[in-house]
Amino acid sequence: MRNNVIKGSILVGLGSASYGMLATFVKMAYKQGYSTAEVTTSQFTIGVIGLLFLSMFSKRQNTNIKATATKPLNQNASNWKSILKLIFAGTAMGLTSTFYYLSVQYIPVSVGIVLLMQTVWMGVILEMILHKKRPGNRKILSVFIILAGTMLATNLIQSSVTIDWRGLAWGLLAAIAYTITVYASNEIALHLPIVRRSLYLVLGGLVIIMLIFHSALNMDYSFDIFWRWGIALSLFGTILPPLLFTMGMPLTGVGLGTIIAAVEIPVSVLMAHFLLKEPVNVLQWTGIILILAAVVLMNIAKPKRA
Repeated sequence: MRNNVIKGSILVGLGSASYGMLATFVKMAYKQGYSTAEVTTSQFTIGVIGLLFLSMFSKRQNTNIKATATKPLNQNASNWKSILKLIFAGTAMGLTSTFYYLSVQYIPVSVGIVLLMQTVWMGVILEMILHKKRPGNRKILSVFIILAGTMLATNLIQSSVTIDWRGLAWGLLAAIAYTITVYASNEIALHLPIVRRSLYLVLGGLVIIMLIFHSALNMDYSFDIFWRWGIALSLFGTILPPLLFTMGMPLTGVGLGTIIAAVEIPVSVLMAHFLLKEPVNVLQWTGIILILAAVVLMNIAKPKRA
């Protein structure tokens, strides 16, 4: 039992660390002259190809394909509905990457990741609206701690620091889209195999990205983005994390898994600090620690009464 928890924790931690690397890679691609359109289209195109390849050789996938032949027509129709729901939900994943990558054009990565993590309290609100249930006192307290930590981590309390409002707007839009993505990933078509669910979600992301950036697919499009940055971005952003999370979360449980997933924040900040030389002061680290503490407070199990 304990070994399974340790194994699950490592898997979730690796998945979160993978996500944490993305913004730094994107910033480095921007410095080489690539655009948001080139970054996102290459990431999701290679992601779809990679997941399609994995699904073709997945044992679980093959088992399901054989079983499908004996299923009634209404069951097949139900599967198609589930697939369409996943593709539609995947558009939120595509919007998350688009908005997030646009935000780090205008603001430091350390600020961008903090804005993206606003999905923690946005998820509480979404849960309250969908389930018509008031959140517990600990969740409410955690929301206020996150907001206070955000004020510190983004340097908003220092009048001498100016943050581009475009970066803030794109960052908050990314958090909203990420909230929808997380909800969809945990609620829709859970009966389908892991790789297939990831494939349809990423496919939905690719569809919306192509619709947004279709005008950028012209003679000026740099196809060398695919091997320079596309492979790394798709591996760490669209292939590994969904698979690692789906394998690790059942072993850790949602509460512990969510706490471990918060490692994405310090990984992202440290990557930007060492590779992009972005400065991070004591106040910002204090805000980041507050946000991490709020995530722990929100997900730690209550002691049971005797």
